Amino acid sequence: MSVPHAVPPGRHLPDYARDLVRMHDAVISGTRPNLRPRALVSRSWSRVLGLGLTADGRNVRAALAEEELARRRHGSPLRNVIGELRQVIGAVSDASPLLLVVTDADGVILWQEGASPVLRRAEDLGFRAGAQWTEANVGTNAIGTALAEAAPVELLAGEHFEQGQHPWYCTAAPIHDPRTGALLGVVDVSGPALTLHPAIGALVETARRLAESQLWRGHRQGLERLRRSAEPLLAAAAGPALLVDDDGWVAHSSGIAVGDRIAAPADGQVIAVPGVGACIPERLADGWLIRPSDRGRTVLLDLDLSGSPVLRLRSGDAEWHRPLTKRHAEIFALLHSAGPAGLTAQALSRALFGDTEHLVTVRAEVSRLRRLHGTLVETRPYRLADGVRLAVHRAPGPS
Repeated sequence: MSVPHAVPPGRHLPDYARDLVRMHDAVISGTRPNLRPRALVSRSWSRVLGLGLTADGRNVRAALAEEELARRRHGSPLRNVIGELRQVIGAVSDASPLLLVVTDADGVILWQEGASPVLRRAEDLGFRAGAQWTEANVGTNAIGTALAEAAPVELLAGEHFEQGQHPWYCTAAPIHDPRTGALLGVVDVSGPALTLHPAIGALVETARRLAESQLWRGHRQGLERLRRSAEPLLAAAAGPALLVDDDGWVAHSSGIAVGDRIAAPADGQVIAVPGVGACIPERLADGWLIRPSDRGRTVLLDLDLSGSPVLRLRSGDAEWHRPLTKRHAEIFALLHSAGPAGLTAQALSRALFGDTEHLVTVRAEVSRLRRLHGTLVETRPYRLADGVRLAVHRAPGPS
C-alpha cells in the first residue's frame, strides 16, 4: 500500500502549509475552518481529543530508561535490517534535512538517523530514542496515526495535533513480519515542513519493502541452516517426515505434500496436517521433526459457537480442542459457508468489516490463524484445506 501524499496536486507547499495551520487553529477553537481536515486527520483528532490531550502545549514525553531501550532494541527483529535502512536514507539525508526513525510495535523510537541540525530540533521536541510516539502520548503524528490506522500516513504542518509539531512533516509506514503478518514497528521519515517532497512517500515505501524483504531473506536462510543441521537425522528417518522451524515453516519435506507452513509445533501436542492426518512433533535443537502418528488422512473439525468459540479436531486416534478468538471463529464460519471456492482477501474484508479497506488487517488475522492452527486454512483464495471437514454448531435461536 503506497503512502498517500499530504499535499494535493497543484498546491503550492508554503501556502498549503499555512492553510493547514489556520485550519488547525479554527478547528481547535471551535470555529468553522476554510479548509476541511482530511478524513484521516479528523479521525485522529477525534481520538486524541477524547483522550484529553492539549493542542497548545506539550503533552507528556517520558523516555524509557537506557536498559529498557537496549532490551527492546535487542528483542526487535528490525535490528537485523536497521543497517540497510540507514544506507537507503543516509544517501538522501546527506543532501536533505531529514530524519530516519524506526520504532517498535508500541511506537517507542528505537533508532534515529539524520543530519545533526534536524536531530537537535527533534531532541527539543522530545522526538528521540526511547520516547513513545503514539497518538495517546503526543497526539496526531505519522507514527502514532499509522499504528492507529494500520496504514501508511503522511502529515504536514497543521495536520499534527500539537502546535509544537507544526513546523514538521512526517511520513510513516508500518512494517510487518513477512512470516506471520505481525506488526513489528514503523519506519518514519521526518523533516522541516517546507522541505517535504513528493518523493518522500516513495522513499518510505522503499524502506518498508526493503525491511520486509530482508526479514524474509533472513527467514529463508534460517530454514536452510535448519535443513543442513538436520541432514543426518533426515537421512536416517524412516517414512514420511517434515522438518519445520518454531513457527511451523517447512524447511524440508519427505513423502508429505504440504505447503510452506503447518501449525506451530509444541511439546506434547498432536498436529493436524491436512492430507496427512495427525502428526507427532519431535523437538530438535533448532526446529521440529514432524511424522504421522497413524494412517488417518481426514481432519474432522467441529466449530462450537454455542458459547465462547471452541474448535475441536479429530484425526484418526488423535483429538484436541482449542479456544478461538471471536474473529478467528468468524473466519472459520465464513470459509465453511463459502465452500471449496473460498474467499478472496477483498471478499473476506467485506464480510468481516463491510468494506474492502481492511486488506492488511484481514491478511494479518489469517496469518495469525494459520500460525496457531496450521494449514487447516489455505490461501489464494482463503479456503478450508483439502481433507478438512468442518461442522459448525451455533447457539439455538429464540423459540
